[in-house]
Amino acid sequence: MAFYDHYNYQRYWQGRKYEHKAEKIALEKLLKNIPDKNRKTILDIGAGFGRITPIYANQFASCYLIEPSEKLISQAKKNLKKYQNLTFQKRRAEELSSLKKADVAIMIRVAHHIKKLDPVFKKINHSLKRNGYLILEFANKVNFKTKLKMWFGGNFSFCQDQVPCDRRSLANINKKTIFFLNHHPQKINQELEQSGFKIITKLSVSNFRWPLLKKIIPTEILIWGEKILQPVLAKINFGPSIFILAQKTN
Repeated sequence: MAFYDHYNYQRYWQGRKYEHKAEKIALEKLLKNIPDKNRKTILDIGAGFGRITPIYANQFASCYLIEPSEKLISQAKKNLKKYQNLTFQKRRAEELSSLKKADVAIMIRVAHHIKKLDPVFKKINHSLKRNGYLILEFANKVNFKTKLKMWFGGNFSFCQDQVPCDRRSLANINKKTIFFLNHHPQKINQELEQSGFKIITKLSVSNFRWPLLKKIIPTEILIWGEKILQPVLAKINFGPSIFILAQKTN
């Protein structure tokens, strides 16, 4: 049984309109960088209940949705029943195997569950056609808010430590629940390059995901800021979430 078989992931997204719109903006921006000739087949690794599928579904002839949770696959089929170009596969990212080579792969809100990403990156590379593209999202270990906290706490070597940061409580670690890891951007860059990818561009996403800001500032204004600042703030790895567009080189 997969972790999300006994977790209400659709409920998790209730009240997270800002985060969803911020990720939608990022995904749409990165998809625009992919040539039309590379928009035949897409592989969505960790598709969940189909939250982001409507963003790309009409841009590709065939969409393969990879998800280990039977519950989420069932929900996705109900949520996405108007689309006729979807194929569902029940498997984990570490067990990746597509029906055929894809032009594009996306993996959003999955990397934080994986401790060793380089084997997954290699599998994705193998699943892509020549010069194929990968859109990757990962939780950013060295985001601005965390850096401030560490600096004020006297931990000045935090940014140099590239080991993933486990965000689980001690109780959940002892229970060996699913990983919730923040990854270091430099480590991600290295592992992508070692796995046969070159990084084309990146975006800093959900930059204003602070409870106070979300409470006092209208969502529309926060989203306006996202549209402008995602590429700018990516230069300093500002936000809690980083989106990368990479291309297969071998």
